Amino acid sequence: MSAPVVLSSLGTVLDRQTRMLRTAMGPAIAAALEDPEIVEVMLNPDGSLWFDRLGAGRAPSGIKLTPQDAERIIRLVAAHIHVEVHAGAPIVSAELPVTGERFEGVLPPVTRAPAFSIRKRAVGVIRLAQYVVDGVMSEPQALALRQAVRDRRNIVIAGGTSTGKTTLANALLQEMATTGDRVILIEDTVELQCTAPDHVPLRTKPGVASMAELVRSTLRLRPDRIVVGEVRGPEALDLLKSWGTGHPGGLATLHASSARGALARLEQLIQEVVVTVPRALIAEAIDIVVFIGGRGRSRRVEEIVRVIGLDADGYRLEPLSLPSGVTP
Repeated sequence: MSAPVVLSSLGTVLDRQTRMLRTAMGPAIAAALEDPEIVEVMLNPDGSLWFDRLGAGRAPSGIKLTPQDAERIIRLVAAHIHVEVHAGAPIVSAELPVTGERFEGVLPPVTRAPAFSIRKRAVGVIRLAQYVVDGVMSEPQALALRQAVRDRRNIVIAGGTSTGKTTLANALLQEMATTGDRVILIEDTVELQCTAPDHVPLRTKPGVASMAELVRSTLRLRPDRIVVGEVRGPEALDLLKSWGTGHPGGLATLHASSARGALARLEQLIQEVVVTVPRALIAEAIDIVVFIGGRGRSRRVEEIVRVIGLDADGYRLEPLSLPSGVTP
């Protein structure tokens, strides 16, 4: 059997598995996963099903699931990724086949009744120009970020849950793809979309390779730029070391409530592995922090700042402005 036929057959099997899984989830969830306005589906332990819609935000759907149906869905997802789920291992973290939704399910005893969340992947990449059209950022901000990518600045995108950090990272990756650089991407769940001709995507795997291990391994893969989907642990120190020692032009996302708060969050993560936080390294390795707030259609880029050093009061930040010679 030729390779194209094998791939076609595999694709058919996966498509069938996806349809079967969505059917097993029930018509309400299946319809929600097909609805482009819905970005997340959540089931609470009381059986209430909630939808997070673009523009409208999170709201109850008015639909109830029994604990038995909820547990059945979690077990079906676990079976699809070939893991066991039971009272001794009550948490399932998965990526749904083909469509790539991020699934997190929990069973008793860590919760009183089954609960789960299904986070949908972005359908496509939103370019910086579209951010301007949609009012998420100004044209000068978009131009400054585009120039920052070209100038190989290390950029951290900060924000709360569902503020669009990964979506904005994908927009900057589109700019990065035009530089001709070799890009190494590291993430827990496949969400980054890179079209650079020379790029290597890496994924963590529990018990096999952690984020910190992959960051260290990346240095031996001849990277020009190192991109981390979300910094959430001690890998923060390894990433900053790599950015600050000959691998500029990187990109990462981080949970924080402000641009300055992103630097404080990095300090907290680094303290998981060292007692004394290398503030000078943070100030040197990070060039720009972008803070995005709001949810759905209310998202806005609220701050873009340059990290220009340290003083007695902490990090010195200033608003990012257009470089000389670049006009809106």
